[in-house]
Amino acid sequence: MSSNRDVHDYTVEIMEVPPDELIDPAASESAGCTLLPDDNPFKIPVAPVTPLSSKSQQKSPGYALKFSMPGHASCVTSVKFSPDGEYLTSASADWFLKQWDVETASLIQSMTGHNHGINDVTWAPVGRTLATCSDDKTVKLWDVRSGRCQMTLEGHGGFTFSCRFNPQGNLLASTSFDETVRLWDIRTGRTLKTVPAHLDPISSVDFNRDGSLFVTSSFDGLVRIWDATTCQVLKTLIDDDNTPVGHVKFAPNGKYILTSTMNNTLKLWNFQKPKCLRSYRGHKNEVFCMTSNFSITAGIWIISGSEDLSICIWNLQTKELVQKVDTQGDQVLCTDCHPTANLIASGSLQNNYEVKIWQSTE
Repeated sequence: MSSNRDVHDYTVEIMEVPPDELIDPAASESAGCTLLPDDNPFKIPVAPVTPLSSKSQQKSPGYALKFSMPGHASCVTSVKFSPDGEYLTSASADWFLKQWDVETASLIQSMTGHNHGINDVTWAPVGRTLATCSDDKTVKLWDVRSGRCQMTLEGHGGFTFSCRFNPQGNLLASTSFDETVRLWDIRTGRTLKTVPAHLDPISSVDFNRDGSLFVTSSFDGLVRIWDATTCQVLKTLIDDDNTPVGHVKFAPNGKYILTSTMNNTLKLWNFQKPKCLRSYRGHKNEVFCMTSNFSITAGIWIISGSEDLSICIWNLQTKELVQKVDTQGDQVLCTDCHPTANLIASGSLQNNYEVKIWQSTE
């Protein structure tokens, strides 16, 4: 499976930005708390930044296991909640796509059609359409109601590794080990653009909130922001040692991006400057491409799986690792956060290849 590609261990230290970089100081005048800037995607107050020298601990969100869902026969590579939060879809190296009921954890259906392992799954923003990408070099569109493949998109010359719909739902971006991004018209299945984006396999892609930009990450150590209309590169983010980047994601407001690098580090960037604003450490990620997420249903957390059999949760603002969830022997490659409830879904590389749902006590 392509997500198992080994990479060398790199180390890097980044000059830290002062803690008020993400904060509007004027907001601290009310109620003794501070806010992220006016373009804050979370729209809720955040506690003042704790000095790095302080030994005080942030309150843990208290995530604990709610459901275990066995059913896959190999590594679970991707889990995604539906936009309305009713369903969870899991993809696996066993070639199967499974749909689960979130409330009961019951299996609704299994879908098959790929000829090799599936690397990613994504929901369309409206309706009941899924897209998947696979080591069989294809991208497939699925009708969740019928459980059938609607269309197979062909053209990539290598494993297809990541895919995302734009917010309007009329465009799909896919990445590949052929070092290109393809933009597809999902009505016709036609390739609109083929972008030679990187010099190594492309690990992930994401759109910003209005669909005007997309971002890519790659084993070449680069993160690039693109104009979605012209497909011209607007910014390139790079660290000194070109550590492979396994995942990238826009913040909900589209102003920041979160990167997962294979040297045990997550980074929050203001890509317009560009500048690294926060670095999050305490997990292990040196071998696999691991997803990372923003959780905004209660606290403001950064979420990631870890190669040390845990799920790690950081306070976005203070960078403190507030909880390290014991995954009961699972090496978690993929996570996703529920759109409205305090739930995290995870998928396991080994053990019983289970999909699990974790619930916060908040």
